Amino acid sequence: MDLKPTKPLSGFIELLPAQQRCFDECARRMQNVLRNCGYSRLDLPAIERAEVLSDKDNWDEIETQMFLFQKGDTKMGLRYDGTVGLSRFVAGHLNDLTFPFYTYQFARNYRGERPQRGRYREFWQMDIDILGVQSLSTNYDAEIVATLSRMYESISDIVGRVKIKIGNRRFWNAMFEYLGLDEKQSRDAFVLIDKRDKITDFLDGLTDVCGEKNANEIESVFTNGYRSMLNKNDNLDAAIFEMDNFIKLLDSMGVKNAEIDVSIMRGHAYYTGIVFEFFSIDYPELPAVGGGGRYENLASKFSKTKIIGVGASIGVSRLLVALMEMGKIDLTPFENPVRAAVLVMGNENLSYAMSVLNALRDAKIPSLAYLDTDKKFKNQIEYADKIGAKYSVIIGETEVKDKVVAVKNMTTGEQQVLSLNDAIKIME
Repeated sequence: MDLKPTKPLSGFIELLPAQQRCFDECARRMQNVLRNCGYSRLDLPAIERAEVLSDKDNWDEIETQMFLFQKGDTKMGLRYDGTVGLSRFVAGHLNDLTFPFYTYQFARNYRGERPQRGRYREFWQMDIDILGVQSLSTNYDAEIVATLSRMYESISDIVGRVKIKIGNRRFWNAMFEYLGLDEKQSRDAFVLIDKRDKITDFLDGLTDVCGEKNANEIESVFTNGYRSMLNKNDNLDAAIFEMDNFIKLLDSMGVKNAEIDVSIMRGHAYYTGIVFEFFSIDYPELPAVGGGGRYENLASKFSKTKIIGVGASIGVSRLLVALMEMGKIDLTPFENPVRAAVLVMGNENLSYAMSVLNALRDAKIPSLAYLDTDKKFKNQIEYADKIGAKYSVIIGETEVKDKVVAVKNMTTGEQQVLSLNDAIKIME
């Protein structure tokens, strides 16, 4: 019989135990920050109606981008990010939620794109959003950035330090209005500015799009700074003051690693104001490790009520798996989760050994038992060594008779016979 493949599908991630423990610890820390900051977790369905996931009616067009399937007459798909499900949920629960609504999601997402380094078909993403009805102060944009800053700080000993770059869509909208660009020119200029760091012919591209004079005006923003556009028109002044005040507010919130970079555009068309991206300081070869911005009408296709939001996402899989593949994360602290291995010398001693195991676990000492009681002591102690147990708790006939335990320090080799209470004290 031919054996079935052992590798997962391309674009799907499998982690070894130490890697998974590292991943789980980072997720735990970040979620602790979110709970401490008052965000409520949503666990929304992984499957949505196809019509919810896309505005397109043509099934053939959207199936290349999503995992789609059909059950009976219902066309469905796997979520590709948290925004669509959040839009549907909020629109359907307007009377059940209190606004501004602080929420987050930590879930697997699925995209039917071609897998490549750092881009997967199945991936964990953390989405953070603050939502308002009819209005939402731009102060909440700073709150989102400050929250993300705390989240990254909580895992900085594992993934390194980050810096934050702040852009503003309103600034460029005002700039293009000042230059007299039409809708197509503005859209093409947006794309070029978004790719400015990745292309060598940026100025030539701008010249082709909007003419030499306008291209030089846009380029001057990068050479002379965005504040060089002060006093050109009221909308530009408002956008510049918004960025200046935003940085001041972040500073008052304890965020010291943020700077204005007007080349930050974010690719999504629905962003309308402040946008931001987080970059690794210690590993500059990585792309942005998180980002987001403001969107003015989150749920327009689900509700006539105007729902405004500011949100951000962290590609947790993308960040952690990339650093693991690069060998940049020290997995040593995550390799040996077991502190005590209970070794049972004979099945007749099993009941007492299990009472010892329960007492260790009740004392919050990470413990497991080797339950092949017929195996020789050599086999059992080798197992304890392989799993990296700090202590071996050996239960034999004498230990059962005297109601004690033999504790071996696996690092020093020292072994002593102790009461269970004393053994717990040295292993805590």
